[in-house]
Amino acid sequence: MKKDLLFQALTKFFLGVILLGALLFIPAGSFRFWQGWLLMGILFVPMFVAGLILMAKNPDLLQKRLNAREKEAEQKTVVALSGLLFIAAFVAAGLNWRFGWWLLPNWAVWAASGLFLASYLLYAEVLRENTYLSRTIEVQENQKVIDTGLYGIVRHPMYMATTILFLAMPLVLASPISFIIMLGYIPVIAKRIKNEESVLEQGLPGYKEYKQRVKYRILPFIW
Repeated sequence: MKKDLLFQALTKFFLGVILLGALLFIPAGSFRFWQGWLLMGILFVPMFVAGLILMAKNPDLLQKRLNAREKEAEQKTVVALSGLLFIAAFVAAGLNWRFGWWLLPNWAVWAASGLFLASYLLYAEVLRENTYLSRTIEVQENQKVIDTGLYGIVRHPMYMATTILFLAMPLVLASPISFIIMLGYIPVIAKRIKNEESVLEQGLPGYKEYKQRVKYRILPFIW
């Protein structure tokens, strides 16, 4: 079982590396796009380490996240829109570097890299707190409301972490143009959250009461 899971995880990992590399370096027309290498490093190295940790300590959670298939029609639309945003943002970043349209200074790139890594740590903490986390919208067997730690501050700390991650990516790539494109992720994730909370209210006992206790979705005092 673990060998199959390891093979599946490594296959998806290396396919992701190849796909992102193609989306960045083909439009850039050069492997000298160092910001592209930087993003791939800070994205995939922690991802690889996190995968090994999940493989050792929580293979069931890794399996759930690898085999995610959305059942909700509305969420399939959200996933498709997110994919288009990523493709557009990465291609635009490569073209932006190639033609020098609008590049951020190096200090901004490194600052964004620090923010990206901090968000990765936040994401890892969410995975530690909530073993029910799936990439799909569903209520799992024996699932309970998690209301401690980050979940006592906002209802969707995973989306808080991923939103920061995704908005930091274009800045790591020195591309304000890509950042403007990725702002489209905010209404997309708002749509996902609305549908997810509807599903949880209907199928997860105690979730309505949890919403009353924790007022904010992903940003304390703001949203």
